[in-house]
Amino acid sequence: MDKKIKAIIIDDELRARRVLSNMIEEYTPEIEIIGLCENVPKAVLEINKKRPDVVFLDIEMPEYSGFELLDFFREIDFEIIFVTAYSEYAIKAFEVSAIDYILKPVRIDKLENAVKKLKNKVTNKLRLSSINKRLDTLKTNLESNDLKKIAIPVAEGLIFIKTDDISFINAEGSYCKIWLSNNTSIFVSKKLKYFEEILINKSNFYRLHRSFLVNIHKIKKYNRRESVVIMENENKIRVSRDKKAVFEQKLK
Repeated sequence: MDKKIKAIIIDDELRARRVLSNMIEEYTPEIEIIGLCENVPKAVLEINKKRPDVVFLDIEMPEYSGFELLDFFREIDFEIIFVTAYSEYAIKAFEVSAIDYILKPVRIDKLENAVKKLKNKVTNKLRLSSINKRLDTLKTNLESNDLKKIAIPVAEGLIFIKTDDISFINAEGSYCKIWLSNNTSIFVSKKLKYFEEILINKSNFYRLHRSFLVNIHKIKKYNRRESVVIMENENKIRVSRDKKAVFEQKLK
């Protein structure tokens, strides 16, 4: 039998702790609940004493928030799954920071999916090498109310890049190639639509072609007659006819 993943649940509401605990015991038997805590100070003691593999962490709690729990540890050596009722923007920040979350009220399929991803991280030791970077990225994105950094999954794990360092992203089938300001590129197993959706609120990104999402700030020249942009790294990208009017308005 595989070794169980030890978990602590932190939530200020008794009912919420019981509901999540019961769901975990019934639907995710690979998880063993080793502690239930109603506030951050008690959780810090439990974590130091019992050394869990994962903490299911409510965000909005009185006295100390879920995020403030992290300030009590110099290094985070456990995985975190936030349990939250946060806004759509905040959820996007979790996703691009490669931090798992479950929306309240908790659904069984969402819990099972979060645990499935958790098992992969624990098995591949991803959490030990990147949890602190992922949390820093999440904190930056939430505090600025903007997506400043994103975590990019690659074969070796994760690469963290600043969105302002992205020159353009081009689609290659079900994959994408992210081109950076220094003219290096990252091959990612994500579709272009994924990046279009996470960067949609950043006014400097625009999908000027079916296969290209461009950072307007990285454009060096625009040839209106030929409908071609030349990027700072000298790459040339054609502007689709149906995108041209909106694109030119954005340039203004």
